[in-house]
Amino acid sequence: MNNIPSVDLADFLSEDPKRKQKFVQEIGSAYEDIGFVSLKNHFLSDALVDELYKEVKSFFALPLEEKEKYEIEGLGGQRGYISFGKEHAKGKKEGDLKEFWHFGQEPAADANLIEEYPKNVQVKELPDFNHTGMEAYRMLEKTGIYVLRALALYLGLDEFYFDHWATNGNSILRPIHYPPITEEPKGAVRAGAHGDINLITLLMGASAGGLQVLRKDGEWIDAIPNEDELVINVGDMLERHTNNKLRSTIHRVINPPREEWGSPRYSIPFFMHPRSDMKLNCLPECIDEKHEKAYDDITAGEFLYQRLVEIGLIKK
Repeated sequence: MNNIPSVDLADFLSEDPKRKQKFVQEIGSAYEDIGFVSLKNHFLSDALVDELYKEVKSFFALPLEEKEKYEIEGLGGQRGYISFGKEHAKGKKEGDLKEFWHFGQEPAADANLIEEYPKNVQVKELPDFNHTGMEAYRMLEKTGIYVLRALALYLGLDEFYFDHWATNGNSILRPIHYPPITEEPKGAVRAGAHGDINLITLLMGASAGGLQVLRKDGEWIDAIPNEDELVINVGDMLERHTNNKLRSTIHRVINPPREEWGSPRYSIPFFMHPRSDMKLNCLPECIDEKHEKAYDDITAGEFLYQRLVEIGLIKK
């Protein structure tokens, strides 16, 4: 396999039980094997993607002093602007060659959350920036809910097992700008090899290549979806919750060839997090004689805090 498997959400949404089961089996098997799929027929329209990229590029083109007004101290990078080189992969000292923005959850009034999410930061210079970002947020969240429903069925759970935890969850939409590379990077890459923290990540097509996935045999392969597909991968929370049945695969964004250093790269992942009080305890359905319980009990909020410290966004 030289690329990640492709699946069609229309199969799951069809009225045909065989097509629905086909999708469940295909995505579940892919997540056991490599942890990544590309997904067609999601809820994000081409027009919305184009509008979001236009707004995102306009924001990152602002002067640095303008962007830095939106870097809010004390939030651990949960909302607003995060400047160049602030984040690094777990276990690395070199900061990644990127700057980014965080849109966060705006929960329903009746969500009954035990936590209070920070408010989103409003960009005054771009009147459509926040509205467009949150519209894309909702469509990605909707797509993610259906993917989690398929995975619940694959795991032998109730189809709607994840709905409560993922709806109004602590999810993040992260537009990323990888600026042109102007000098030889000293050990730094655009995004160091890492696993994602969350349940699943949904990534709309990046403006340039570079995303690579580590196969079981230790070979790095390029993740190349079609233009109309999302790349969706398992995060560490879901790997932990499924006792390693579903794989959170290590991936990275490599630097381009020297002749392409002058080109920027834009990427917009949606990190689907549950509510902080969701227990990530290993599911009984995923424990047997061959697969003993691999992790201690922990909540999503506790696990998230640990990881934000490890990647440098929260200072202890």
